[in-house]
Amino acid sequence: MLDQTGVDARLPLYLQLRDLLATQIRAQKWQPGQPIPSEAELSQTYQVAVGTVRRAIETLMAEGLVERTHGRGTFVRKARFDNSLFRFFRFESADGRPLAPRSVIVSRKLVEAPARAAEALQLKPHAKVIELHRLRMVDGQPVLAENIYLCAQRFKALADKAPEEFGDLLYPLYERECGWIVASARETLTVETVTAAQAKLLGLKEKTPVVMIERIAFGSDGQPLEWRQSRGAASKFRYSAEIR
Repeated sequence: MLDQTGVDARLPLYLQLRDLLATQIRAQKWQPGQPIPSEAELSQTYQVAVGTVRRAIETLMAEGLVERTHGRGTFVRKARFDNSLFRFFRFESADGRPLAPRSVIVSRKLVEAPARAAEALQLKPHAKVIELHRLRMVDGQPVLAENIYLCAQRFKALADKAPEEFGDLLYPLYERECGWIVASARETLTVETVTAAQAKLLGLKEKTPVVMIERIAFGSDGQPLEWRQSRGAASKFRYSAEIR
């Protein structure tokens, strides 16, 4: 017997169970990277057949909410952003080998949220944010300039952290230091001309075309955690998509 509170009873049973589990995942009953109960446990809890549970989990897997590890179980999917920039920019050595960019925090300030940051992060006007200016470097050369904004209250543990301790990847830092897990993100790409300040950081001539990637990163509950703008030379830009 499935508890149908908050689900559409007209749906097939496996989709009702899928909706219940998806709601619990978004409510952070299980954190990204943590296992959900086994098929047998879910079958017993909701008094449905194991086959129904299996179809519900397969649907969640197809939607990218969970992933199955052979011999270990089914886990809430943890978003992987480590190589996301390689979708858009070519970072290669002279012989064509991909190169992972290093990160340098240029500055960190506590400021009043710019209007667009406050809107993206769903903050009240004049709320305080941590503003990070970061460079991504390849072979010692700057390739991306980033402006990153975080709610000061949510990320107060980073307010006094030494810039050299931030590391190359921010999302593991958010989880380790502040308990916030980035589960998904929405990105928008535009083309613009580089400003004088950005040109100086990136070693580009003024008015050089750059691609700007605007990203809002969300927790598993859908709450916006980070707003960033990343800019890199358009000459390094690439776009790749697989269409089936």
